[in-house]
Amino acid sequence: MTSLNFEEKNKNEAEKKALSSDLKKTLADIAASIRILSMDAVQKANSGHPGLPLGCAEIGAYLFGMVLKHNPKNSSWANRDRFVLSAGHGSMWLYSLLFLSGFNLSLEDIKNFRQLHSKTPGHPEYGDTDGVETTTGPLGQGIGNAVGQALGIKLLENKFNKDSYKIFDAKVYCLMGDGDMMEGVSSEVSSFSGNLQINNLVAIYDANKVCLDGPISESFSDNVKERYESYGWKVYEINGHDFDEIHSVFTLINKGQDRPVLIIAHTIIGKGSPNKAGTSKVHGSPLGAEELKLTKEALGLPLESFYVYPSALEFFKNKLKDEEKLEKNWNDQFKKWSEAFPDLYDEYKKMKERFIPENLENELKALPIKSPIAGRNASHAVIQELAKVMPELYGGSADLSVSDMTMITAYPVVSRGSFKGRNIKYGVREFGMATIASGLTETGMILPFIGTFLTFSDYMRNAIRLASLMKLRVIYHFTHDSIFLGEDGPTHQPIEHYAALRAIPNLHFIRPADANEVKMAWMAALKYHGPTAFSLSRQNLPTLSETDVPYNEGMGRGAYILKKEKKKADFTLIATGSEVELALKVSEELEKMGKGVRVISMPCTQIFDSQDTAYKNSLLGGDIGKRVSIEAGVDLGWHKYIGIDGTAICMKSYGLSAPYEKLAEEFGFTVPSILKRIL
Repeated sequence: MTSLNFEEKNKNEAEKKALSSDLKKTLADIAASIRILSMDAVQKANSGHPGLPLGCAEIGAYLFGMVLKHNPKNSSWANRDRFVLSAGHGSMWLYSLLFLSGFNLSLEDIKNFRQLHSKTPGHPEYGDTDGVETTTGPLGQGIGNAVGQALGIKLLENKFNKDSYKIFDAKVYCLMGDGDMMEGVSSEVSSFSGNLQINNLVAIYDANKVCLDGPISESFSDNVKERYESYGWKVYEINGHDFDEIHSVFTLINKGQDRPVLIIAHTIIGKGSPNKAGTSKVHGSPLGAEELKLTKEALGLPLESFYVYPSALEFFKNKLKDEEKLEKNWNDQFKKWSEAFPDLYDEYKKMKERFIPENLENELKALPIKSPIAGRNASHAVIQELAKVMPELYGGSADLSVSDMTMITAYPVVSRGSFKGRNIKYGVREFGMATIASGLTETGMILPFIGTFLTFSDYMRNAIRLASLMKLRVIYHFTHDSIFLGEDGPTHQPIEHYAALRAIPNLHFIRPADANEVKMAWMAALKYHGPTAFSLSRQNLPTLSETDVPYNEGMGRGAYILKKEKKKADFTLIATGSEVELALKVSEELEKMGKGVRVISMPCTQIFDSQDTAYKNSLLGGDIGKRVSIEAGVDLGWHKYIGIDGTAICMKSYGLSAPYEKLAEEFGFTVPSILKRIL
């Protein structure tokens, strides 16, 4: 084991406040209870990961017993410390601690680990289990969420704290494993947070030298200490089983923190297991009945299943009184603050309630936007107006704000030592940006929008998926949304991305046709209690008179009729984004030939799919002629709307590098080409 790695004078000072033998005995009982509950729950389920709970029991006992400032009886208290288990496979460790410390989780819930509809699923899930701050499991993302939560608290500190009132001063703690360290996203978010010197973030690295596939030496040899020091973090090393060393490092951190902290805690995975400790055999499989018995005997634990030490329950019962008092004192201070600063309190309420101005639709419709205009520029104009009336709105970009048009011009950029801005420069870290944005919205008071080119959504996809699973309100501001971005060529031209994003449950993917639909896309995103992805053009588009309809008759339906057939429909044209104008032009030529034509704009298939049957039939039911979809992406998903015999005007290959007008000709997105296809 590596001993505590600090300056001697600090170590000596910390030791002056050493733990008493009685307290260490109680913490040991808590750690023992964690081990018993975790081993038994995994064994009962015959599924799970016992290694981390056995190896991190002392860390958990100390963290929940001595460090975290929260109130388990009100897990949504605004100024609570937050804990994120990035190594989500070790979920029974967290569930054991939530149960012991008094969250709304029972012993019966522990016994139902990994069972259908239980409060203790295989990996922690946001909203399913009281006290779980974010959904984790896909490694590396939990630390990203933790960075976002910590950054969000810093933003709220800057906005609301006054000299005599600390409304926000909470910290975020995160437990990482070797897998988190190996995933590239952890590097992105750790570099980002080090650059900003986010000083309310503490990450604990469970350095047990074992991953699922075997010894970590086979795949990972980073010098983690030097790596994190290069990011600008303060790094400590401790024996993760030694309460004195754990106590000493947290004593130092609590004295004052000026940057993010990483605690490298050297542990033994599966500690106590005679035949599996320190090996990958204990990482992701139950111990087995015989090894479970041997492990309890080796650790001196009772053999009784799901035994909990009475001293552990008594400790947390007494601690809960202090925690409830802590929140009460904060509430008293908050009331005084609200009376002293009524304007700030009004902003606080707006942010807490996710305020949307009552007359927003009319205000957006009245917003003058020139025509023609690129979708990205139209959205930029909307952002400026929204920022004036919605204090919860914070923007950011992955090094592309001058191209994706996400900058809120009236506010500065968040920077080291200054968190008063409302623009966040994430650098070229798309995946990290998406995980941080999820953490920002998990503060319950920030609505983030983040920008990059649509083709780079691939880097972000798993974070978007988790945000969709959690139904988090994040807005993905994707631009350069088709082959018509032009000369940058096929590496930057999205082809399959519309279909890929539409495939994610709970994500609203919106591809607006013009400035009118961009305005209403923002309305849709603000109204929706889940994530939204905008797909915005680089090229200028005319503002169409046909799209100037009330929200509830247009964007709010997901699809709507732009142009009604003048006689029985021979053709129904369905289009999205920049191809809507093209569909209208095609309809004009068809009408000159005496054809009846219906034109439908379908900016969001997910919203349309949620409409009642009568409305869907009013657009696509009955004999409406030959159905044609027009969209500059793959046709995957379109035959749901145009039928097996419908014609999809689509991309069947990657794009090319050329001016967008030439690309339209090359790939058949012109009126003559489409007429030739469908007649």
